[in-house]
Formats: sequence, structure tokens, C-alpha cells
Amino acid sequence: MTHIHLQTHTSLNLTKRLRRLRQSEPMRALVRETRLSPDMFVLPLFVCEGEAVRREIASMPGVFNLSVDEAVKEVAAAKGDGINSVLLFGLPDHKDDIGSSAYDPEAPVQCAVRTIKRAVPGTLVMTDVCLCEYTDHGHCGIVIDNEIANDPTVDQLVRAAVSHAAAGADIVAPSDMMDGRVGAIRRALDERGFEHVAIMSYAAKYWSAFYGPFREAANSAPRFGDRRSHQMDPANAAEALREVEQDLAEGADIVMVKPALLYLDVITRVKESFGYPTAAYHVSGEYAMLKAAARNGWIDEPRAMVETLTAIRRAGADVIVTYYARDIARAIA
Repeated sequence: MTHIHLQTHTSLNLTKRLRRLRQSEPMRALVRETRLSPDMFVLPLFVCEGEAVRREIASMPGVFNLSVDEAVKEVAAAKGDGINSVLLFGLPDHKDDIGSSAYDPEAPVQCAVRTIKRAVPGTLVMTDVCLCEYTDHGHCGIVIDNEIANDPTVDQLVRAAVSHAAAGADIVAPSDMMDGRVGAIRRALDERGFEHVAIMSYAAKYWSAFYGPFREAANSAPRFGDRRSHQMDPANAAEALREVEQDLAEGADIVMVKPALLYLDVITRVKESFGYPTAAYHVSGEYAMLKAAARNGWIDEPRAMVETLTAIRRAGADVIVTYYARDIARAIA
């Protein structure tokens, strides 16, 4: 017969028992290091043409392509949940090889900005500035000799950013990863009297496999090739610091790391190195994985959502763009 000797609490002589502060939810909440607030979350919205359009995206359950009128309803509902910031992506009917709809004053984003600012006062409206949703080839810029031409693309991005500012956008967010686009946009905005409009640059945007559902939502998959000539190599972290440094020097007010979950180390390094407001995008593939696992009964989705977004915040993100924005706001209310 085996005898097990159990030490008593007196023989352990523990003066520090770390479990003391985990005994109850009020105790855990009292000493919680990382806290979430609805104010830090941004809800992405896909705005299309038409009226009364609310079309669910198959690979992103709970996310929809929305006409302007439906987008306004979504913004109002989000505000009711405590979400005051939205990021708009445009889905035009017309696409061409230079993405000219990106700066059409009557395009979905510009119409949505004007309508949201009028119908839901106090909403902070951000706009994505890129050409991939607007080009018929699906690339983020103008293609010349099968290459993405940097400087002609920047000229188009400037036109788009200025048109968003003219519509009333509070923040423009260039996501293309062209060199010099932040400085060019900043100069153009200032020259036209939009010095109050902030820039949130996708400063460290990686060439990631986790954008697939977004490309379905925006119908923006490249018709040929890929985007690794301008999006960052997933193996590089020090390079991200150089990208962020350059964007800040050119006038960025907020810098973003994208995706979020697989680049938590980069978020931390960016925040610690520069101390600027740092955003992270919890991207479509990261969202879709949680949804798929939850639908199969493999994870507890509400717990996984909170844990995921807490990790992004804990890594150093001040701003989190996520399709879970409304859900997390309700969960932490």
C-alpha cells in the first residue's frame, strides 16, 4: 500500500499566495491589468450601391454588404451598443484599371460619409483609402507592365483621400502600402484646408493568408499575381519599425499593424518604440476562424472573442478594428 505524505499549510510557509487575488470575480476585476472599453473598438462596414441591400457575406457570418441606408441603420445600432467609430470600405458597381470610382463624390463611401455624419451625429467616421476595391484587376494600384506602379498609384490615392475628406471623413486610412503615400496625402489635405483630418496609416500591413474573407466581401481578389511586392513579408519585424518610422515622419497620426493576432509581437514593438497611438486590425480570416470553430461547437465563442481582443489590447493596441465590435461592446457593458 502506497502512502502519500501531504504537506500542511504550516509546513509550506508561503508568505505570498498569488491565488489570493483570483478568488472571486470582484477580486479578479479589482486587479485586472488589461481592460477593454467600447471606445477603443472600430466597426468595419462594407458599403455598396443600391437601396435596402443587406447581403450577408458567406465566409463572415454576421457581416454584411450594406447599401448606404442600411449602413446608417448599422451605425446607429452600433452607437446604441457604445461603438462610436466606423471604418468604411466601398463596393462600387463600376470598376476600371485605374480605380477612378475611388474618388467619385457620388460613390458609396462618399455618400455614406455624408449621410452618417448627418443622420448619426457624433460618429467618428474613418475611410479606407486603397484602390483594390475599385480596380477591375483587383490590385491595390495602377498596373504598368505587370507591376504595381508606386507613384502613379499615390496620385490616385491622394484623389481618393481628398474626396473622403471633402465628404466629411474624420480620419482617412491608406491601406495600400505604397511608398510615400502618407506624406502626399498629408500635403494634399493641408493644401485644401483639411488640416483637421487625421491619417491612420496601415503602416505595417503584412502579406497574409488571413485576408481571404475580406476579398470575398469586397470582391477585390487580384485577377493575377499577388501583393507581396508591396505588402510586408510575414517573417520581418524590424522592417515594420522602419515602415512605422517613415509613416510617422510623413505625418501619420495613428499607425496600424495588420493582421493583429499573428503579429502581437510587432504591435508591442511598435508601441514601445514610438509611443504613438497604435491600431491593430483583427482581420476577416481571424474573425472567420472563430466563427467556424464556434459553429462546429469546438470553442466557446463569447469567451474566445473576449480573450482574443484582450490579447490584442494587452500587446499594446490602443485602437482595435474588429468585426466583433458590437458584440464585444455588449459583452463588456
